[in-house]
This record gives sequence, C-alpha cells and structure tokens, in this order.
Amino acid sequence: MRTREILCFNPLGLCLLFRYIGALGARVICDNIPGLVNKQRQLCQKYPDIMQSIGGGAKEWIRECQHQFRHHRWNCSALDRDHTVFGRVIQRSSREAAFVYAISSAGVVFAITRACSQGELKICNCDPHKRGRASDERGEFDWGGCSDNINYGIKFAKAFIDAKERTVKDARALMNLHNNRCGRMAVKRFMKLECKCHGVSGSCTLRTCWLAMSDFRKTGDYLRKKYNGAIEVTMNQDGTGFTVANKDFRKATKNDLVYFENSPDYCVMDKAAGSLGTAGRVCNKMSRGTDGCEVMCCGRGYDTTRIKRITKCECKFKWCCSVECKDCEEAVDIHTCKAPKRAEWLDQT
Repeated sequence: MRTREILCFNPLGLCLLFRYIGALGARVICDNIPGLVNKQRQLCQKYPDIMQSIGGGAKEWIRECQHQFRHHRWNCSALDRDHTVFGRVIQRSSREAAFVYAISSAGVVFAITRACSQGELKICNCDPHKRGRASDERGEFDWGGCSDNINYGIKFAKAFIDAKERTVKDARALMNLHNNRCGRMAVKRFMKLECKCHGVSGSCTLRTCWLAMSDFRKTGDYLRKKYNGAIEVTMNQDGTGFTVANKDFRKATKNDLVYFENSPDYCVMDKAAGSLGTAGRVCNKMSRGTDGCEVMCCGRGYDTTRIKRITKCECKFKWCCSVECKDCEEAVDIHTCKAPKRAEWLDQT
C-alpha cells in the first residue's frame, strides 16, 4: 500500500487525503475530514476530482505564502504535526490571517481553473463563452485555443470555501468572507490575452487568441502589497459591514485586506499567539530591512558561523556548444538569530 499523503489547511476547514480519495471512495474520505460543514461535505462527495485538484494546489499557495514572507519574522511557517498547518496564527484576526485566507482562496481558484483547462475534471473544461470574433487595441481576432475557465474556478471556490463562514454571523466570519473574495478576484485580475499570429511570413493578418491565467507569483505579489496596506476595521452597528478603526485612515474597499486585531511581534515563541519566534533564523548582517539581523533578531544579537561553499567559477564557452566551469571553494559567514533568554521565553508561554 502506498503511503498516504495528508494535506491539511485550516482556512478552508479542509484536510485532504487526496491520494486516497479515489481508492477509498469520496464518501469515506469526506465523512472523515474534520471541520467541514454540511455543504462542504456534500460538495466533497459529489466532486472528488475537484477535491484532488484543490489538494494538489494547496502546496502551491503554501509555497507562495512562504516565498512572500521569507525575509520577515513571520515567515508563513507550516507547523509539523499540526493539522491546521499554521497553528494559532489564523485564530487571531490579524493581517497575517487575512493574507492566509486570501492566498488560500486564490490558490483554490487557480488550481480548479487550471484543472479545467487541462481536461482533468469532468464537470468543466475550457471557457465555453470565448467563441467567435472579438477585438482589442490591436484590432480584431478569433477566439481559439483553450481559454482558462476562471469564472467556473471562482464560482466553485466561492461555494466551497465561503460555505463554512456562512454558517455563523459574527465579525470574524465577515472578515474571512471579505478576504476570501479578495483572493478570488486577485487571480482574475491577472488574466492575460495570449495570441498566435497567422499570415504570410508571420504578418499577423489574422490572430487566434485565448485568455490565460498569469503565473501565480503575480497573484502572490499583489496580495502581499494588499497585506502591507491592510486596513484595521471594526464591525458597523448593524453587523453587515465594516468601519475603519482609525477615522483618519481611508475606508476599506472590496479589494483591500481587512483585519481586527494587531499582530504579535513574532520575536519569541508564543504558543498562544501562534508565534514560532526568530531564534535560529538566518539574517542579513548588511541589511537594514526586515531581513536584517537587527530587525529579524529583535535586538537579541546573532551568532556567526563560517561554512565552506562550492560554487561554479572560471566558466568558459567550449565550441560547440557547452559551458565548462571549475568548482571553486569559498568561505561564507552565516548569521543566525540568538535565542531569547530563558526568562524572556517563559514570559511568553
């Protein structure tokens, strides 16, 4: 029997055993996924192939989250042996939680849309509305190829992810719904028109075009900017929307990430806040930014270790057609943040 692959991610209330979903049957798997509400369980049972696509796509958005925050105290770390992946970070209504919900929602849209275009799902394929002739700033063109069915991806992601939030009516559910939507629409924002020219010597007298999603990195970069400008809000009096917590700041739009609580500093391990701390994190001695040792190590100082690294050097082009290089050894200093004093750590646990 193959080793089962388990992937859990709490923002969706979902833990996918996606390799076994076909072998054991959708009902067995979906009935044993913790945290699903009835509608999610029904969709899981009805569309096991989509669940498998979502499971595979989850790795992508987790990697993107970690890429975006690789130089920050909070680095979107996944916790080993924690079925929620990000632990208590997402239990706090902070801007980090806002980002995780947005990027995970975007990742689900991206995964489903890609699976549709690649013919992996029975329920959908290419966008059926991209037919006939159309025009852009360059002139007319014919729809052809396979346009990504982004609207189906958004529709299913909304039905599945938002179902959990719609079972309760409180401030956190409203925050999650808002940030979920931001994530979904971020993928659509970067749809691009790709074309192939036809004509004598590539004269492009006729073009065949299709709509395609951009690389997921663009969505990640965009949502990271939204994280930087996230707006602290409070519930309005009738409980249907938000008002800004600070009247001097602009109102949140539908494209802004929103949050209710300030973030911890993530300097030391704090289980209650979901902070892993920065002890042992690599920092840049020369940087004055968030990856710099002063900021990353929270003023605790850092240790320096000299290591030997092998790099390619003295590379020469050899006719024809290769490049030959030598292996050169160089000494490199690696700086890592010191751990907090024991008394300081105990105060946070």
